[in-house]
Amino acid sequence: MLHMVAKLHYESEMSQIDIARKLSVSTATVSRMLQKARAVGIVRIEVLDLVSPEDITAELIAALGLKTAAVIDTPQTGVLGALAQPLGTLLKAAGLGDGAVIGIGWGRAVREVVLAGLPTLGRASIVPLTGGMQQAAAHFQINEFVRLAAEQIGGAPHFLHVPYLSSPELREAVLADPSVSQTVALWNRLDCAIVGIGLTHAPQPSETSAATAGEKALVEAAGDVIRHYMTEDGSLLDWEGEARMIAASAAQLRQAPLSVGVAAGAEKAAAMIGAVRSGMINALVTDTVSAQAILGRLAGNAAGSGR
Repeated sequence: MLHMVAKLHYESEMSQIDIARKLSVSTATVSRMLQKARAVGIVRIEVLDLVSPEDITAELIAALGLKTAAVIDTPQTGVLGALAQPLGTLLKAAGLGDGAVIGIGWGRAVREVVLAGLPTLGRASIVPLTGGMQQAAAHFQINEFVRLAAEQIGGAPHFLHVPYLSSPELREAVLADPSVSQTVALWNRLDCAIVGIGLTHAPQPSETSAATAGEKALVEAAGDVIRHYMTEDGSLLDWEGEARMIAASAAQLRQAPLSVGVAAGAEKAAAMIGAVRSGMINALVTDTVSAQAILGRLAGNAAGSGR
C-alpha cells in the first residue's frame, strides 16, 4: 500500500486528495503513508547541488586546456545573443584596444553576439576572416558583421569584397589586388579572432546549406571553423576547396594570442572539442548545457579508451 501511494503521488503526480478518493481513505491517512514511505526508504528525495557557471568554466578550461573561457547559465530563449556579454568580458580582459587586430568570422552565433553588442575597446582594426558568399542568409553577411563590430568597438572596419571560394587562378589574381592584399595581410597580425563553430553538413540533410558537394562529403568531420573542417580529435581534413578558399588559414588562427569560439548547443559538443584540439581556438564562450555536454563527452571518451 505504501508503495502504491508513493507511485501515485510522486510518479503519476496525483494530489493527496485525489489519492484519498481513489483509495477511499482520508487525506490525513495518505499524508501519513507518504511520510512513512520516506521514512522506510521507499521514497528518496534528493536536492541536487547546482554547479555554478564559474565552476563549470574552470572545469572546462582544465579539461580542454583552454587559455580562457566563459560559461553562462542557459537562458530559456536567446542563448546565442546572451553570449555577447561574456564575450565582451573576455575581450576587455585581453586588453584589446588601440592598434589591435580583431578578426570576425561568420555564422549564427557570431551574428547574434554582434547584434547584441560588443564593448567599446578602442581604435582596433576589425577584419573579416573570410571572403563572402552568394547567399541571402543573414548569418553569411560577414562584411556587415565587421561594420557593426567596428562601430561598437570604436575601431576601423576593413572589408573584403571577394568570394569565399574561387578557382585557383582567380584566387591568385584577387589576392594580388592591393586593396585585398592589405586586408588579408592583417590575418598575420591577429590579436584576436571571434569565430563560430559549425556542424558538419551530413547530419542535417534537410537544412538548406551553402556547402559544396566536397564539403558535404566530409562525413567524418565533427564540425568546422570558417570552413576548415576537423575531426573530434582535432585533425584537419583536406577537401577539394581548401586550396581555393579566401580565408584566414588554420595556422593564422593558431597564431592569434586569443581565438574565441562562440557556440551553443549540446549537439555541437564534438565540434567544440575538435575545434579546441585543432588549435584553431584557444578560448570558448558557451552555456552550461553545452559545457556539460562537452565534459560528459570527454568523460565518456576517457572511460571508453580505458576499457
